[in-house]
Amino acid sequence: MQFLHTMVRVSDLEKSLDFYCDKLGLVEVSRFESEQGRFTLVFLAAPEDLERANRDQAPVIELTYNWDREEYDGGRNFGHLAFRVDDIYGVCQRLMGAGVIINRPPRDGHMAFIRSPDGVSIELLQKGDWLAPVEPWASMENTGSW
Repeated sequence: MQFLHTMVRVSDLEKSLDFYCDKLGLVEVSRFESEQGRFTLVFLAAPEDLERANRDQAPVIELTYNWDREEYDGGRNFGHLAFRVDDIYGVCQRLMGAGVIINRPPRDGHMAFIRSPDGVSIELLQKGDWLAPVEPWASMENTGSW
């Protein structure tokens, strides 16, 4: 068995690409548009996954944008996406600087949660050993749900 992708429906493709690519750091691998079906699919991958595998084998996130407006509540019962990061404090600081709310701060030096513009929960996990707790993260409260 091989993991292929996770599909997330998005309500604003440009806002979602800004979040997933410009802020989170994913890379667009491919794009497919269907005039007849009235949708766009954009496939994104983490840079390290692309380094370890060729573009056809890296796990990807499929952003599905339906051209006809729909409302998606809470990611349609979607759980979360998970990414391993080299420096959880640095990533969270960079995301906060870009205006992303850290819903569950990395108080333990291991795990944090954020949400996409469409409310999809994203878990960030520290690569390797947990980092020692440091401020401001150690005493930062949760914000919203995650």
